[in-house]
Amino acid sequence: MKPPVCVCIPARDEAEHIGRLIEALAQQTVQTFAVAICVNNSSDATHAKAVEATLRYNAGFTLHIVQRVFEPELAHAGSARHAAMDMGAGLLTPDGLLLSTDADCRPPADWIEANLTHFSPERIIGGRIELDELETDMAPAIFMLRRRFDAYWQAVRAIEDMIDPVAWDMPPRHGDHTGASLALSVGLYRRAGGVPLLPIGEDRALVEAAIKAGGQLIHPNAVWTRASSRTAGRANGGMAADMQRWIDCAASDDVPMVPAFSLWEERVRWRLRTRVEIGVAACLEAERALPPMPCDIPLPPMAGGEMAAVQ
Repeated sequence: MKPPVCVCIPARDEAEHIGRLIEALAQQTVQTFAVAICVNNSSDATHAKAVEATLRYNAGFTLHIVQRVFEPELAHAGSARHAAMDMGAGLLTPDGLLLSTDADCRPPADWIEANLTHFSPERIIGGRIELDELETDMAPAIFMLRRRFDAYWQAVRAIEDMIDPVAWDMPPRHGDHTGASLALSVGLYRRAGGVPLLPIGEDRALVEAAIKAGGQLIHPNAVWTRASSRTAGRANGGMAADMQRWIDCAASDDVPMVPAFSLWEERVRWRLRTRVEIGVAACLEAERALPPMPCDIPLPPMAGGEMAAVQ
């Protein structure tokens, strides 16, 4: 028997995008689920647009929507996602499935079904993020740069799989686990302590807490969603900032710099050794405390559809 599902969405000034997300949710192959939206600190018609779209598309899901005004120091993505996912957890039993996404996403019709296919109470399911092809104002160079980054990260994952494979997350796999597509059981969510109240990186912090609580992170290629390519995001340093950097690079013909593969090999070997010595939780803490890797090589070019061997 499939567990009950709730899709949890933080939304701030998202009147432009929320209707498109609601339409995508109304078209899901699974229709028995709930949607929990926390509209926070908004100055536009996000709440009204969400309700209107739910009625317009004759959505089969049950909408639960609240408006919150957080104090300035808490008016950020961490508070909003925490509120949305806590609301969702309150609607489900401990074995229910919480699905996080963002208001500017547009998941495919089988998004919920794909998550349910890979669900188990101890799994954390990361979904792959694709740029939304409906946003036709994007330069083709942005998609090419994104493909180069995808190939780079695929090569990094190949290093991980060779040196330190994870039995429950074997290739083929992607590497994304952000709030745009993230799934875990209510029970694991509660053991992890909920979404940390961080202004940025709250989704990855939730994943780390869930791993410490015994969760197993997986990245099935069948689970994915589309995300907006906007350059003005709701959180500093998020995907919108990455998009702006890619646009700037494409406009100036600059090539982004990335860490060399040899550095990744050293990191993976360090991770394996450290985890054996001090355990999973302490290893996560130790890795977070490490200085950022130097970006010492240009992003390698694509060669025949594969990453060129530039190290």
